[in-house]
Amino acid sequence: MLSGFFRRLAAATAPGSRTTGPPTSSNKASSFHIAWDMPSRPLVEVSAIVEVIEPPTVPMLYFWALQANFTKNGSRVGGAHFGLQYHPDYPSNGAVNWGGYADRGGELEGSVSDLPSALNNVNTRTYPWEPNRPYRYKVFRAPNGKGWRGSITDLASGKETVVRDLHIDADAMTSPMVWSEVFAHCDHPSSAVRWTGLQARIADGGVVEPRSVRLNYQTYLDGGCANSNTSVENGGLVQRTNAVRTNPTGAQLQI
Repeated sequence: MLSGFFRRLAAATAPGSRTTGPPTSSNKASSFHIAWDMPSRPLVEVSAIVEVIEPPTVPMLYFWALQANFTKNGSRVGGAHFGLQYHPDYPSNGAVNWGGYADRGGELEGSVSDLPSALNNVNTRTYPWEPNRPYRYKVFRAPNGKGWRGSITDLASGKETVVRDLHIDADAMTSPMVWSEVFAHCDHPSSAVRWTGLQARIADGGVVEPRSVRLNYQTYLDGGCANSNTSVENGGLVQRTNAVRTNPTGAQLQI
């Protein structure tokens, strides 16, 4: 297996770049990430607002998520992701997912969601979201103290929907980010989401917000598309597929 240094070197010198056809990663998706630049401190809540400004037009899975790591006494014990999906197997392609993994291995267990699921998937539930409409993701300690809750609020109507609680013995979260995971071909019609309202809370109730973010894209060797891009547009962070990449991996964007 290549070391991190040699993987980066090989990716930089790989013959050509992938802008057509399907991603060749192990899960057949191309992902790109926005990591928040913030002081490293334990968080008890993370939230972000997402809006699908250019909805997908092909019957493939798209996933737009908020992610954080779970810690216990300062040590990482797992991680999880929460977000909307464009899912061809769900009514009107609408789904929301709240799931994760323990560092010791295996998926995190959790409560049974009140939302139905077209595929009877415990993590992925039916949720009829609409494009060009803002939704707030929020992950926080469940009121009963037995897990971590994921909820989504339709900001146009003000309705908050609890998806479910994940059960993991953790006392805080760290390293929040948002990302897009796209199973479409690299040259399928462009789609885009806008991220705003990146925010977290610490134990005393104080609010912290990133002033900048750092970008990452799945490499050529890891099967990613070379024509995804993240940029600052109209006061938000826009992740777009099938676009000219103007901000590369490692770029720092001010927000």
